[in-house]
Amino acid sequence: MLENVQSARERWGGVSDLIDRWLRERQDLIVKFCDVSGTTDFSDTDAIRARFVALCEVLVDYVSAGHFEVYEQLIREAKEFDDGGMELVAKVYPKLEEITEEALSFNDRLNGDAMPSDELEALMEPLSNLGEQLETRFELEDFLIEHLHNVHADKVASPSSA
Repeated sequence: MLENVQSARERWGGVSDLIDRWLRERQDLIVKFCDVSGTTDFSDTDAIRARFVALCEVLVDYVSAGHFEVYEQLIREAKEFDDGGMELVAKVYPKLEEITEEALSFNDRLNGDAMPSDELEALMEPLSNLGEQLETRFELEDFLIEHLHNVHADKVASPSSA
């Protein structure tokens, strides 16, 4: 997953401050995910729960920024250029919403209370499923950025060439 983030940053870095910031958040999300998913010793429940909480904080920030900032910009560009982008949005966006719901559902599993080691260990399978969903999400997001933003970069950069 981390290699895909670096590849995405190479392709899109500098195109948009918003996308650059979001890709940095994605990288942070992946690092926190890997930190938690590598857990094998559940004896220090406070430390493990703290790592889960840190992951979920970044996760919620990332999916929120996607929906309320990045996707809005991409949809605005698709409407503005009216070159088939809205059809892509109609196909991809429902899957992104589904993955967002799954991410938020995972976040909701961490209530405000301390959790015993068996409950924390029971989060590992849903965490693995979340990782698969996030990988799909990243691919879909990369596809949207490539087809709704990068395709118009020349037109945005030099309006006289339109």
